[in-house]
Amino acid sequence: MSVTVTPVSNSARRLSARDLALAAVFAGVTAALGFIPPIYLPFSPVPVTAQTLGVMLAGAVLGAKLGFVSQLLFQTLVIIGLPLLSGGRGGLAVLSGATVGFFVAFSLSALLIGWVTTHLNNTYQWWKGVIIHLVFGLLFVDVLGVAGMMLIAKLTLGKAIIAGVLPYLIGDVLKAVIAALIAHGVHRAYPGLLK
Repeated sequence: MSVTVTPVSNSARRLSARDLALAAVFAGVTAALGFIPPIYLPFSPVPVTAQTLGVMLAGAVLGAKLGFVSQLLFQTLVIIGLPLLSGGRGGLAVLSGATVGFFVAFSLSALLIGWVTTHLNNTYQWWKGVIIHLVFGLLFVDVLGVAGMMLIAKLTLGKAIIAGVLPYLIGDVLKAVIAALIAHGVHRAYPGLLK
């Protein structure tokens, strides 16, 4: 089953109060997912969290522009000190920690997911959404995350992949599927959200 997605014209691309409210809601979704207690693995500085699910949902439901704005809002709130990252982390310290690459990737990933979803998935099909999430919601985030671990934690490429990517693959694939199924349901109920 597929759901038709209606792109919005260029004249309607300014942020309205409704757009800002939607962006705030999805920033809130990402923040709320951070309250699910993280699982810390003894060999990795990267906790198992649900927050990348919020990133995928923001891009898949809102599109590139609003998905980006929602996650940029979330990141801004974290940087100014709100403890919204999983485990109650917040403040400028997140920019100097080993997980900085994952954090930086949030808004960029939502932007990419939204853009690709709008341009390649105009009839929203959940299986296309899964592929988009795997590539731009997980692989892209992992690439930046690994780069951050190599830079900050001084890990080799192999050690960074083992510590920051491999243990999370099953959960990440599950999040990609969940995000695609939720996005499919939202687009069925509210067509025309993607911008």
